[in-house]
Amino acid sequence: MHFLLGTFAFLCIFPFLYVMIISISSEQSLSLNGYSIIPSAWSLEAYKYLWHMKSQILQAYGVTMFVTVVGTFISVSIIAMYAYAISRKQFRYRKQFTFIAFFTMLFSGGMVPFYIVMTQFLGLRNSVWALILPLAVNAFYIIIMRTFFQRTVPEAILESARIDGAGELRIFFTIVLPLSIPGIATIALFSTLAYWNDWFNALLFIDNPNLVPLQSLLMRIENNLDFIRQNAMLTNQNSTILASIPQDSARMAMVVIATLPIALSYPFFQKYFIKGLTIGGVKE
Repeated sequence: MHFLLGTFAFLCIFPFLYVMIISISSEQSLSLNGYSIIPSAWSLEAYKYLWHMKSQILQAYGVTMFVTVVGTFISVSIIAMYAYAISRKQFRYRKQFTFIAFFTMLFSGGMVPFYIVMTQFLGLRNSVWALILPLAVNAFYIIIMRTFFQRTVPEAILESARIDGAGELRIFFTIVLPLSIPGIATIALFSTLAYWNDWFNALLFIDNPNLVPLQSLLMRIENNLDFIRQNAMLTNQNSTILASIPQDSARMAMVVIATLPIALSYPFFQKYFIKGLTIGGVKE
Protein backbone atom coordinates (compact mmCIF):
# COMPACT_ATOMS: atom_id res chain seq x y z
CA MET A 1 0.00 0.00 0.00
CA HIS A 2 2.86 2.38 0.81
CA PHE A 3 4.44 1.61 -2.55
CA LEU A 4 1.17 2.27 -4.41
CA LEU A 5 0.51 5.52 -2.56
CA GLY A 6 4.12 6.61 -3.02
CA THR A 7 3.89 5.90 -6.74
CA PHE A 8 0.63 7.83 -6.99
CA ALA A 9 2.16 10.77 -5.09
CA PHE A 10 5.16 10.79 -7.41
CA LEU A 11 2.88 10.78 -10.46
CA CYS A 12 1.10 13.81 -9.03
CA ILE A 13 4.33 15.70 -8.30
CA PHE A 14 6.24 14.70 -11.43
CA PRO A 15 4.44 17.06 -13.89
CA PHE A 16 5.42 20.08 -11.81
CA LEU A 17 9.01 18.84 -11.50
CA TYR A 18 9.04 18.30 -15.26
CA VAL A 19 7.85 21.87 -15.78
CA MET A 20 10.68 23.15 -13.57
CA ILE A 21 13.22 21.13 -15.58
CA ILE A 22 11.91 22.53 -18.88
CA SER A 23 12.01 26.07 -17.48
CA ILE A 24 15.77 25.78 -16.88
CA SER A 25 16.48 24.07 -20.20
CA SER A 26 18.16 25.77 -23.12
CA GLU A 27 15.79 26.96 -25.83
CA GLN A 28 18.04 25.51 -28.51
CA SER A 29 18.03 22.08 -26.87
CA LEU A 30 14.24 22.23 -26.67
CA SER A 31 13.94 23.11 -30.36
CA LEU A 32 16.40 20.41 -31.44
CA ASN A 33 15.66 17.54 -29.03
CA GLY A 34 12.25 18.39 -27.65
CA TYR A 35 11.30 17.94 -24.02
CA SER A 36 13.48 15.62 -21.97
CA ILE A 37 14.01 14.89 -18.30
CA ILE A 38 17.73 15.54 -18.65
CA PRO A 39 18.22 18.25 -21.29
CA SER A 40 21.40 18.50 -23.29
CA ALA A 41 21.99 22.08 -22.13
CA TRP A 42 20.84 23.97 -19.07
CA SER A 43 19.98 27.64 -19.17
CA LEU A 44 18.36 30.36 -17.07
CA GLU A 45 17.50 32.54 -20.06
CA ALA A 46 13.77 32.22 -19.42
CA TYR A 47 14.10 33.58 -15.89
CA LYS A 48 16.52 36.29 -17.10
CA TYR A 49 13.94 37.28 -19.70
CA LEU A 50 11.25 37.55 -17.04
CA TRP A 51 13.68 39.34 -14.72
CA HIS A 52 13.66 42.31 -17.09
CA MET A 53 9.97 42.65 -16.24
CA LYS A 54 10.50 42.27 -12.49
CA SER A 55 8.80 45.57 -11.61
CA GLN A 56 5.60 44.58 -13.42
CA ILE A 57 5.69 41.03 -12.06
CA LEU A 58 6.28 42.19 -8.47
CA GLN A 59 3.45 44.70 -8.77
CA ALA A 60 1.18 41.98 -10.17
CA TYR A 61 2.24 39.75 -7.27
CA GLY A 62 1.20 42.47 -4.84
CA VAL A 63 -2.19 42.90 -6.49
CA THR A 64 -2.78 39.14 -6.52
CA MET A 65 -1.74 38.72 -2.89
CA PHE A 66 -4.00 41.59 -1.79
CA VAL A 67 -6.94 40.23 -3.78
CA THR A 68 -6.31 36.70 -2.49
CA VAL A 69 -6.03 37.64 1.19
CA VAL A 70 -8.88 40.15 1.31
CA GLY A 71 -11.08 38.13 -1.03
CA THR A 72 -10.57 34.90 0.92
CA PHE A 73 -11.44 36.65 4.19
CA ILE A 74 -14.59 38.20 2.75
CA SER A 75 -15.59 34.99 0.98
CA VAL A 76 -15.12 32.76 4.02
CA SER A 77 -16.97 35.24 6.27
CA ILE A 78 -20.01 35.50 3.99
CA ILE A 79 -20.15 31.78 3.22
CA ALA A 80 -19.76 30.74 6.88
CA MET A 81 -22.49 33.07 8.13
CA TYR A 82 -24.87 32.21 5.28
CA ALA A 83 -24.30 28.48 5.73
CA TYR A 84 -24.71 28.65 9.51
CA ALA A 85 -28.04 30.45 9.16
CA ILE A 86 -29.54 27.89 6.78
CA SER A 87 -28.15 24.98 8.83
CA ARG A 88 -30.23 25.88 11.91
CA LYS A 89 -33.79 24.62 12.19
CA GLN A 90 -34.77 27.71 14.16
CA PHE A 91 -34.32 29.88 11.07
CA ARG A 92 -37.80 30.13 9.59
CA TYR A 93 -36.74 30.88 6.02
CA ARG A 94 -33.84 28.45 5.74
CA LYS A 95 -35.49 26.47 2.92
CA GLN A 96 -36.05 29.62 0.87
CA PHE A 97 -32.47 30.81 1.31
CA THR A 98 -31.13 27.34 0.56
CA PHE A 99 -33.13 27.35 -2.67
CA ILE A 100 -31.75 30.80 -3.57
CA ALA A 101 -28.20 29.51 -3.20
CA PHE A 102 -28.90 26.22 -4.98
CA PHE A 103 -30.71 27.94 -7.86
CA THR A 104 -27.55 29.83 -8.82
CA MET A 105 -25.77 26.50 -9.31
CA LEU A 106 -28.26 25.59 -12.06
CA PHE A 107 -28.86 28.92 -13.81
CA SER A 108 -26.98 32.18 -14.24
CA GLY A 109 -27.81 35.55 -15.72
CA GLY A 110 -25.16 35.26 -18.43
CA MET A 111 -22.01 37.17 -19.19
CA VAL A 112 -23.60 40.25 -20.73
CA PRO A 113 -25.91 41.04 -17.76
CA PHE A 114 -22.99 40.28 -15.42
CA TYR A 115 -20.78 42.76 -17.26
CA ILE A 116 -23.51 45.43 -17.30
CA VAL A 117 -24.16 45.07 -13.57
CA MET A 118 -20.45 45.24 -12.70
CA THR A 119 -19.66 48.23 -14.91
CA GLN A 120 -22.86 50.26 -15.24
CA PHE A 121 -24.70 49.69 -11.96
CA LEU A 122 -21.84 49.04 -9.54
CA GLY A 123 -19.19 51.08 -11.36
CA LEU A 124 -16.39 48.64 -10.57
CA ARG A 125 -14.48 48.87 -13.83
CA ASN A 126 -10.76 49.39 -13.15
CA SER A 127 -11.35 48.75 -9.46
CA VAL A 128 -9.73 46.11 -7.28
CA TRP A 129 -13.21 45.16 -6.06
CA ALA A 130 -13.97 43.88 -9.55
CA LEU A 131 -11.46 41.12 -8.78
CA ILE A 132 -12.88 40.37 -5.32
CA LEU A 133 -16.67 40.59 -5.36
CA PRO A 134 -17.48 38.21 -8.28
CA LEU A 135 -15.84 35.30 -6.42
CA ALA A 136 -16.92 36.27 -2.92
CA VAL A 137 -19.93 33.93 -2.76
CA ASN A 138 -19.99 30.39 -4.10
CA ALA A 139 -23.18 28.34 -3.77
CA PHE A 140 -21.32 25.02 -3.78
CA TYR A 141 -19.18 26.11 -0.83
CA ILE A 142 -22.32 27.24 1.00
CA ILE A 143 -23.86 23.79 0.63
CA ILE A 144 -20.63 22.18 1.86
CA MET A 145 -20.47 24.42 4.94
CA ARG A 146 -24.16 23.95 5.67
CA THR A 147 -23.67 20.17 5.76
CA PHE A 148 -20.53 20.61 7.84
CA PHE A 149 -22.37 22.74 10.42
CA GLN A 150 -25.24 20.26 10.61
CA ARG A 151 -22.90 17.33 11.30
CA THR A 152 -20.28 18.89 13.56
CA VAL A 153 -22.11 21.48 15.67
CA PRO A 154 -24.45 19.75 18.15
CA GLU A 155 -27.71 21.54 18.72
CA ALA A 156 -27.52 20.76 22.45
CA ILE A 157 -24.45 22.98 22.83
CA LEU A 158 -26.19 25.86 21.10
CA GLU A 159 -29.31 25.42 23.21
CA SER A 160 -27.28 25.47 26.42
CA ALA A 161 -25.57 28.68 25.25
CA ARG A 162 -28.95 30.29 24.52
CA ILE A 163 -30.21 29.29 27.96
CA ASP A 164 -27.17 31.01 29.48
CA GLY A 165 -28.14 34.18 27.63
CA ALA A 166 -25.71 34.15 24.71
CA GLY A 167 -26.84 35.84 21.52
CA GLU A 168 -26.57 34.35 18.06
CA LEU A 169 -23.49 36.38 17.12
CA ARG A 170 -21.69 35.38 20.30
CA ILE A 171 -22.66 31.73 19.77
CA PHE A 172 -21.39 31.88 16.21
CA PHE A 173 -18.01 33.47 16.99
CA THR A 174 -17.22 31.74 20.31
CA ILE A 175 -18.70 28.26 19.82
CA VAL A 176 -19.45 27.53 16.16
CA LEU A 177 -16.27 28.90 14.58
CA PRO A 178 -13.81 27.07 16.89
CA LEU A 179 -15.65 23.80 16.22
CA SER A 180 -15.66 24.42 12.47
CA ILE A 181 -12.00 25.23 11.80
CA PRO A 182 -11.47 22.17 9.52
CA GLY A 183 -14.41 23.06 7.30
CA ILE A 184 -13.54 26.76 7.24
CA ALA A 185 -9.91 25.97 6.38
CA THR A 186 -11.08 23.76 3.52
CA ILE A 187 -13.32 26.49 2.11
CA ALA A 188 -10.51 29.02 2.63
CA LEU A 189 -8.18 26.83 0.58
CA PHE A 190 -10.69 26.56 -2.25
CA SER A 191 -11.30 30.33 -2.20
CA THR A 192 -7.57 31.05 -2.12
CA LEU A 193 -7.02 28.89 -5.20
CA ALA A 194 -9.91 30.56 -7.00
CA TYR A 195 -8.62 34.08 -6.32
CA TRP A 196 -5.00 33.22 -7.07
CA ASN A 197 -5.79 31.57 -10.42
CA ASP A 198 -8.42 34.08 -11.55
CA TRP A 199 -7.60 35.97 -14.73
CA PHE A 200 -10.96 36.21 -16.48
CA ASN A 201 -12.34 39.05 -14.32
CA ALA A 202 -9.18 41.04 -14.96
CA LEU A 203 -9.65 40.47 -18.69
CA LEU A 204 -13.19 41.86 -18.48
CA PHE A 205 -12.86 44.76 -16.04
CA ILE A 206 -9.21 45.83 -15.68
CA ASP A 207 -7.45 48.17 -18.11
CA ASN A 208 -5.29 49.96 -15.55
CA PRO A 209 -1.81 48.34 -15.67
CA ASN A 210 -1.37 49.01 -11.95
CA LEU A 211 -4.28 46.68 -11.13
CA VAL A 212 -3.39 43.74 -13.38
CA PRO A 213 -3.07 40.51 -11.31
CA LEU A 214 -0.33 37.97 -11.82
CA GLN A 215 -2.22 35.44 -13.92
CA SER A 216 -3.46 38.10 -16.32
CA LEU A 217 0.02 39.62 -16.63
CA LEU A 218 1.62 36.27 -17.39
CA MET A 219 -1.03 35.61 -20.03
CA ARG A 220 -0.24 38.97 -21.64
CA ILE A 221 3.48 38.18 -21.59
CA GLU A 222 2.81 34.87 -23.32
CA ASN A 223 0.69 36.59 -25.96
CA ASN A 224 3.52 39.07 -26.54
CA LEU A 225 5.98 36.20 -27.00
CA ASP A 226 3.71 34.61 -29.59
CA PHE A 227 3.27 37.95 -31.36
CA ILE A 228 7.03 38.58 -31.52
CA ARG A 229 7.69 35.12 -32.88
CA GLN A 230 4.94 35.30 -35.51
CA ASN A 231 6.03 38.78 -36.56
CA ALA A 232 9.63 37.60 -36.96
CA MET A 233 8.50 34.68 -39.11
CA LEU A 234 6.29 36.86 -41.31
CA THR A 235 9.07 39.37 -41.90
CA ASN A 236 11.51 36.56 -42.77
CA GLN A 237 13.97 37.54 -40.07
CA ASN A 238 16.84 35.18 -39.39
CA SER A 239 16.60 32.32 -36.95
CA THR A 240 18.99 33.91 -34.45
CA ILE A 241 16.31 36.38 -33.45
CA LEU A 242 13.84 33.58 -32.85
CA ALA A 243 16.43 31.57 -30.96
CA SER A 244 17.21 34.51 -28.68
CA ILE A 245 13.59 34.70 -27.56
CA PRO A 246 12.74 32.01 -25.01
CA GLN A 247 9.44 30.43 -25.92
CA ASP A 248 8.73 27.08 -24.30
CA SER A 249 11.14 27.61 -21.41
CA ALA A 250 9.60 31.03 -20.71
CA ARG A 251 6.12 29.52 -20.65
CA MET A 252 7.25 26.91 -18.14
CA ALA A 253 9.03 29.56 -16.08
CA MET A 254 5.76 31.51 -15.90
CA VAL A 255 4.00 28.37 -14.71
CA VAL A 256 6.60 27.97 -11.95
CA ILE A 257 6.28 31.62 -10.91
CA ALA A 258 2.48 31.40 -10.79
CA THR A 259 2.24 27.97 -9.14
CA LEU A 260 5.09 27.75 -6.64
CA PRO A 261 3.77 30.27 -4.04
CA ILE A 262 0.33 28.70 -3.86
CA ALA A 263 1.83 25.20 -3.79
CA LEU A 264 3.91 26.16 -0.76
CA SER A 265 0.74 27.14 1.11
CA TYR A 266 -0.73 23.62 0.96
CA PRO A 267 1.18 22.27 4.00
CA PHE A 268 -0.42 24.92 6.20
CA PHE A 269 -3.93 23.76 5.18
CA GLN A 270 -3.16 20.04 4.98
CA LYS A 271 -4.10 18.91 8.47
CA TYR A 272 -7.34 20.91 8.43
CA PHE A 273 -8.15 19.76 4.92
CA ILE A 274 -7.72 16.07 5.82
CA LYS A 275 -9.75 16.49 8.99
CA GLY A 276 -12.46 18.29 7.06
CA LEU A 277 -12.71 15.38 4.64
CA THR A 278 -12.76 12.64 7.30
CA ILE A 279 -14.88 14.24 9.99
CA GLY A 280 -18.27 12.63 10.29
CA GLY A 281 -16.96 9.36 8.86
CA VAL A 282 -17.33 7.72 12.28
CA LYS A 283 -20.54 8.25 14.17
CA GLU A 284 -20.11 8.39 17.94
